[in-house]
Amino acid sequence: MNIDKTSKYTRIHCTEKRIQDFIIKLDSEIKKFEKEHLIITFSEEINSSTRDYLLFLNIASKKRLQKTSFIIVQKIDNTDDFPEDFNIVPTLTEAEDIIDMESMERELGF
Repeated sequence: MNIDKTSKYTRIHCTEKRIQDFIIKLDSEIKKFEKEHLIITFSEEINSSTRDYLLFLNIASKKRLQKTSFIIVQKIDNTDDFPEDFNIVPTLTEAEDIIDMESMERELGF
């Protein structure tokens, strides 16, 4: 797991081969990122399925309650397999746009 911080968000890059291993590691350290927007990226070699990404739902819900954003960057064939409020996008640029949009929504009281 590699961590890069910017003034806007923290990007955590999964270097593990399995998402399940990454989630265990992330879950043990998630309190460190309580007030930060998180963007999760993955290596090209990761073996994953839709079910694997759904393991992040609990973390995403916690981040929403903390009024911060949680976005996964991964090219997925069918995003309809995910809940509407679960942010999974194909590029880092789109993830940054979601952080901006969600920040505006929070400021407006949505």
